[in-house]
Amino acid sequence: MWHSYLINLDKNKARLENSARQLDAENIAFTRIDAVNGWAMDEKQIENVYDARAARQRYKYQLIKPEIGCYLSHMEAWRIIAESGKNGGFVFEDDFEIVSPLSPILEQLSDADQDWDIVKLFSIKENPKNIKSEKLDTIHDIVTPYQVPTCLLGYGITASAAKHLLETSVPFFRPVDEDHKFFWEKDIKVSLVTPSPIKVGDQQAQTGTIGSERSSGIRTSLMARIARSYKSVAYQINYKLRLHFHRKFRKHL
Repeated sequence: MWHSYLINLDKNKARLENSARQLDAENIAFTRIDAVNGWAMDEKQIENVYDARAARQRYKYQLIKPEIGCYLSHMEAWRIIAESGKNGGFVFEDDFEIVSPLSPILEQLSDADQDWDIVKLFSIKENPKNIKSEKLDTIHDIVTPYQVPTCLLGYGITASAAKHLLETSVPFFRPVDEDHKFFWEKDIKVSLVTPSPIKVGDQQAQTGTIGSERSSGIRTSLMARIARSYKSVAYQINYKLRLHFHRKFRKHL
């Protein structure tokens, strides 16, 4: 079975203990990855990896420091997997909760002839529309979702895809999970295990969360809310049009 990697900020001890308890119970060997603390990054460090101009032009909002740190944390996991000498690895964020036996699923994904670059273990939608479906075991399927779901709570990634993403992801201007929705830009195949064997667990954190940080920084003026809503709608329309085009004409992805 491929090795697993757990992204965890040093201050979030309770999350580490909870994640370790679950993985140990499943006999899943893992290595902790010290997450990049976006709150501690200075402006020069951010400028080296983040394209603020592209975010203004092509995304819904400017990324906050924790989102930038989150992206870099996943990149560190990819680097380790790409250099591991193995065919791939599994990456987990530290707020997951296992809801069905996970170890057999990871075994099967590791041993299979992968027709994917990334396979996600969680989707908010329980039965997302898919364009391809195969049985993984008696309970779970592995599907190619029509629309790649957000959230990188847990996923498998091949070493070749990890290397490719390392080479093509900087500078970035969207959150890491949002970036992978644009699979055609990254030239990656993304699959999904359904039903999800993990779900979002306890999100309490000593450092706060991305959601709480973004909420605290949102301006509440009427004009700001209108502008933000307009930009979000325009972004979603553009995304859906591009998604439909690529699903229709680039069926190899």
